[in-house]
Amino acid sequence: MNKDIQIYNQQQSADDKRICDLLFKEIEKGMKNAESKIWHAHPVWFLEGNPIVGYSKLKSSVQLLFWSGQDFDEPGLITEGSFKAADARYTDVDQIVAKDLRRWLKKAKLIQWDYKNIVSKKGRLDRLK
Repeated sequence: MNKDIQIYNQQQSADDKRICDLLFKEIEKGMKNAESKIWHAHPVWFLEGNPIVGYSKLKSSVQLLFWSGQDFDEPGLITEGSFKAADARYTDVDQIVAKDLRRWLKKAKLIQWDYKNIVSKKGRLDRLK
């Protein structure tokens, strides 16, 4: 396990730690070739330098965020922000449906927008793959 992500997970309450640990386990399985690190204070997985998926503790839940998730066409993901991101939020580990999460992770590898270069392109996103 990535030591920095392990520390992040250990800093959560017991219930939130269970959520984070399960998300970590599933993301690691689904994103075998991804680089994982703490980015902007929370765990994020990257493919070729492009952020793909991450999670973070919010005030009332743990947020699972897919940077290109709006294009997954999945009812379990909600639009987040003004770009292409979508998220799911959890308050209990039992809310995580592993089959859905695995399907989302597969889509995350296939459907990507170029967040890596968003600053140099002055906020313009281009579709990858």
